[in-house]
Amino acid sequence: QVQLVESGGGLVEPGGSLRLSCAASGFRLDDATIGWFRAAPGRERAGVSCMRGSDGSTYYGDAVKGRFTISRDNLKNTVYLQMNNLKPEDTAEYFCAIRWIAPAQEMCVVGENMNYWGKGTLVTVFS
Repeated sequence: QVQLVESGGGLVEPGGSLRLSCAASGFRLDDATIGWFRAAPGRERAGVSCMRGSDGSTYYGDAVKGRFTISRDNLKNTVYLQMNNLKPEDTAEYFCAIRWIAPAQEMCVVGENMNYWGKGTLVTVFS
């Protein structure tokens, strides 16, 4: 049974950092493309960063490029999103999701046809 469980959200001041985790079970990270998406009030859900498991290729949305880093630990079957220099506009519910076969950029940019979603973790950036 596939499960994705996010954690690591919280309250942080602008300029601060958080690391989100997505603990995966029921499959191997190498066998899927996994991505982080976020949904803020009044905004469409957007792809933040995605990684294809088979080759480690990554994609970052323009809003987070240079500030966020996606990584994985195959032994823990966990994907991380290191978020640095956080801004108020990063405030959102963050979700991880997987697609079995997809390039990282396509998964993040198109943002449809996910096979599984996690329940999300809330990030609030405030001063």
